[in-house]
Amino acid sequence: MTISKGERVPSTTFVKMTENGPEQVASDDFFAGRTVALFSVPGAFTPTCSARHLPGFVEKAEELKGKGVDEIACTAVNDAFVMGAWGKSANADGKVTMLADGNGEFAQAVGLTMDGSKFGLGTRGQRFSMIVKDGVVAELNVEAPGDFKVSSAEYLLDQI
Repeated sequence: MTISKGERVPSTTFVKMTENGPEQVASDDFFAGRTVALFSVPGAFTPTCSARHLPGFVEKAEELKGKGVDEIACTAVNDAFVMGAWGKSANADGKVTMLADGNGEFAQAVGLTMDGSKFGLGTRGQRFSMIVKDGVVAELNVEAPGDFKVSSAEYLLDQI
């Protein structure tokens, strides 16, 4: 079942790359007591994700933070090494936290998986964005397959 506005983000674990290597991040701790703009992409280094989705959040980071967002995070069903490298290549350091959902546990827990098998991707997270306030979903924007309209930084800015 897909998560809805007003529901608590499920307890899962992400992994982020740090200067000391991969570090586990509990979702309960990550979202607690603050406002997070979270967006999900089907995969790091994929065309729309690299050309438009992540760059939009990098470009709009200051505007989002100016509207009360404490942290911006990107998640994908990729490993922490790939997410870390993608973040560096997109100049996301200090603007967007790259959270690996390597086993797809978060995507599955929020009910937002997709089957990318015909592209050799297997099960991935759908393209979506959300505002999470103290662990509770305040806004949720899920894209139709193949679309990039409602999960952009610009769209999220208009909701805050």
